[in-house]
Amino acid sequence: MRKKAVLVTTLLAVLGLAQAQQQSLTVYTGRGQGLVEPLVRQFEAETGIKVNVRYGRDAEILAALQEEGSRSPADVFWANTAGALGVASERGLLVRLGDTITRTPAYFVPASRQWVPLTVRLRVLAYDPSRVKPEDLPKSIMDLPKLTQYKGRIGWTPTYSSFQDMIAAMVAQYGEARTRQWIADMKALEPKAYASNPAMMEAIRAGEIDLGSTNHYYIQRVARAGQRIATYYFADGDVGGLALVTGAGILKTSKNPAAANRFLLWLLSAKGQQFFASEIIEYPVTQGVVLSSSLLPINQAVAKSPKVDFEKLPLDTALKLLREAGLL
Repeated sequence: MRKKAVLVTTLLAVLGLAQAQQQSLTVYTGRGQGLVEPLVRQFEAETGIKVNVRYGRDAEILAALQEEGSRSPADVFWANTAGALGVASERGLLVRLGDTITRTPAYFVPASRQWVPLTVRLRVLAYDPSRVKPEDLPKSIMDLPKLTQYKGRIGWTPTYSSFQDMIAAMVAQYGEARTRQWIADMKALEPKAYASNPAMMEAIRAGEIDLGSTNHYYIQRVARAGQRIATYYFADGDVGGLALVTGAGILKTSKNPAAANRFLLWLLSAKGQQFFASEIIEYPVTQGVVLSSSLLPINQAVAKSPKVDFEKLPLDTALKLLREAGLL
């Protein structure tokens, strides 16, 4: 009898795995393939659910979802920025998530409950400590254009989604006119534009520029490689220290909502959150995750950010201002 019970249990387990292996999930994501591909494949290995991933910038993904409409094969939109998730929510692309998912994160859960935060990055200032004294740097990024001594020696990344979210937060805090003026004043300093943050970090390391606004983890990765680039934090609540939230939601077009829910819960699990913290050096949104000793404690990091409604960041206005300035 015992052997028969063991055989039945084994058979059920095999059938369960076979059923899972027949499942598939399509994820559209603005996250970099090099960053999150290992995590996706780990989910596949543990669950048997095949994950098809479409990578691209958030704006490209949103455009694709809009064009595909109800024909979209996508189950999950995993965005690089909260601004993109807010747009998806506003356009009615996402379903409301269940309490099991939305009660898991400790920070930045949106009021709509149509997407869930997964990680947090901070905007900071990267600088070369051999050429820049931190006491000479301003408390607010709004005063960065006053650093005329660094004319031609500042970098920025106008085409990068996190930079665009920061501009959107400027609009939300200070209005369109003041943000337009900040962009114009920055242009007067003749900053060098870079297509990516790693390229800008390399420019600082090589002595091409002295400083630039970036996400905290780019500096951390350079430090891991033994190179000297320092982190400067603006005053608490300054838009230059904006918390940039990555997150994901389930699309109304999903044919596999159960698998989509399982994917989001897995990303919020201790294993998924520790991967983000250890491998990508982003801040987790759940408690109990071990952080690198080089990072600010999560509560201090959250305090650095201005309090903004991440679902209502005026991203369209930010993009318009950047286009007007000839930066896009």
